[in-house]
Amino acid sequence: MHLHILGICGSFMGGLAALAREAGHKVTGCDASVYPPMSEQLRALDIDLIEGFGADQLALAPDLFVIGNVVSRAKPDQFPLMEAILDAGLPYTSGPQWLAEHVLQGRHVLAVAGTHGKTTTTSMLAWILESGGLQPGFLVGGVPQNFGVSARLGGASASASALQSGPQAQVPGSLPFFVIEADEYDTAFFDKRSKFVHYRPRTAVLNNLEFDHADIFADLGAIETQFHHLVRTVPASGRLVVNAREASLEHVLERGCWSDVARFGVRGDAPGWRARGEPHAFDVLKSGVRVGRVEWSLLGEHNQLNALAAIAAAEHVGVAPADAARSLGDFANVKRRLELRGTVPRDGGEVSVYDDFAHHPTAIRTTVDGLRRKLGPMGTGPRILAVFEPRSNTMKLGSMKAQLPWALEEADLAFCHSAGLDWDASEALAEMGARALVSDSIDALVHRVALSARAGDHVLCMSNGGFGGIHAKLLAALAH
Repeated sequence: MHLHILGICGSFMGGLAALAREAGHKVTGCDASVYPPMSEQLRALDIDLIEGFGADQLALAPDLFVIGNVVSRAKPDQFPLMEAILDAGLPYTSGPQWLAEHVLQGRHVLAVAGTHGKTTTTSMLAWILESGGLQPGFLVGGVPQNFGVSARLGGASASASALQSGPQAQVPGSLPFFVIEADEYDTAFFDKRSKFVHYRPRTAVLNNLEFDHADIFADLGAIETQFHHLVRTVPASGRLVVNAREASLEHVLERGCWSDVARFGVRGDAPGWRARGEPHAFDVLKSGVRVGRVEWSLLGEHNQLNALAAIAAAEHVGVAPADAARSLGDFANVKRRLELRGTVPRDGGEVSVYDDFAHHPTAIRTTVDGLRRKLGPMGTGPRILAVFEPRSNTMKLGSMKAQLPWALEEADLAFCHSAGLDWDASEALAEMGARALVSDSIDALVHRVALSARAGDHVLCMSNGGFGGIHAKLLAALAH
């Protein structure tokens, strides 16, 4: 089958393309912009990429068009290919629907949902299962460095021939495993349900839940409704792994729950999973009993919680907590998660430049705080220069602009790229005073960071996009 994927360079659609190619399908695709790491992965798979959404792509004559949620009927001039598909009455489907019908059927699906930490936790869970010899398939919204790819079908039991045979030959307890990052964003312009309702998981992690995606959700309650749709799909023999610190997730469960619930991040003597120790070395406790120990290089309490969620989910499919915890010692994290892009000598020391995917205010604060804990208290240890762009649809709408000073509280200096915003970033950051600088030009921002940086500084770049290649520009500017 020949699939032509619209929006192929998104993290989900790019992963789907990799799975389809591995399963033996011919895959082509188009998108408006291309940037690493997904562009590199697609080129390595010899998948033909077309720039833009021109109607002339109908001449490719694929068997099926797979539509990403970047495509909108609200902007027909930007997506003439979609208009042409509709006019011609050609077959099309959404990415999540195709995945559910052609990959996930006949699998034990382990889905990781939440506002933050989905990619990291999904990668942890896949690595734990891989270390346990279970050869899981997976689709992650990033590139786990332990695997080097964002998606794969899995072991021999998940071969293309097994996929074609469907679920009838499988029995509970013998299903091949598939770990998937379960996004609450909408499926497509013709299916406004969250992506994750298509996945039908037997094990579901609910990592956290905050207001986000203001372009499609009116309020937090609307997102809670979508999360409860996910809960409704988990069988009685399944497991929900739920962050005990999130009141919003308790609201979701109060609407109805039909599966076993394992809570993590519990405090005191409450039953469930918790950590004891520092983020880089901690014991894993289940109902107060030590069942494993994690020693690794990851930073921050948020990664402790991610680890607990992954360990509790892996236990549901038979991986002993001690083995799961031990395997995390070899977990190499995901690209664009506090990823060191380079260092530059300066004044007898060096300046370090990092890349991180953080874009929601809570994620920005968590990332900055994690690095701050490693470096030491503000004012006594090395400085953090936070360079960020409010690029997500939620941030562009300005619905969370008031949280930015809080998010950047532990940064010594903050540099904001303000191009494309309909609100005043300088006004939003005014309470930070001289610690914050705003510019609508990436080159000007790079110049100011290079002038401000001094030996020992850590420059933390945060965006959910390519950020105009700012990391390479910064390294070059600092070198000169």
